[in-house]
Amino acid sequence: MQASVTITEGRAVILLQGRFDFNSHRDFREAVDTALASPGSTITVNLADVEYLDSSALGMLLMLRDRAKGAAREVALTGCRNAVKQILDIANFGKLFSMD
Repeated sequence: MQASVTITEGRAVILLQGRFDFNSHRDFREAVDTALASPGSTITVNLADVEYLDSSALGMLLMLRDRAKGAAREVALTGCRNAVKQILDIANFGKLFSMD
């Protein structure tokens, strides 16, 4: 998986590409650290280019949510589609995150 962070107008966007699984842990944590270090109130995770995610990816998203909450930040998931959206729906992530 590739992870990149862009910061504009008080919002950090984490763009993920490829397979989001346990092997992505280090890259995702670095992206989260960068996003949380930026000023602003919202962190958006763009999942449009994620082709697969597993339970460890769900755990990493929950870790982001907890860390963001501790920093008084909001987290939104965008670009959720196909199999990724199905997994997030099954896990009831719509109740935990703002999703589109």
